[in-house]
Amino acid sequence: MLRFMALNAAIGMLIGTLVAIALIWLDVGGVGTRVARAANPVLPVLLLVVSFAGLFGGAAAASAILLLPYEKKYRD
Repeated sequence: MLRFMALNAAIGMLIGTLVAIALIWLDVGGVGTRVARAANPVLPVLLLVVSFAGLFGGAAAASAILLLPYEKKYRD
C-alpha cells in the first residue's frame, strides 16, 4: 500500500512540475515575463515548481487512497 501511495504521489508530483513549467513557458498571466526579469530567477521558479508538485502529489495520493477497492479484497 505504501508503494502504491508513493507511486501515485510521484506521478502527481511529476504532473505538477510539468504544469508549473508550462505556466512559466507559456507565460500565463505574465508569470514567465516576471520570472525572466527577476534579479534571481531561480527562487520564483523553485517556489512555483515545489508548490505545484506538492499540491498535485498530495491530491494524487489522496485520490488513490480514496479509490482503493477494499470491498473487492475482503469479499467473502
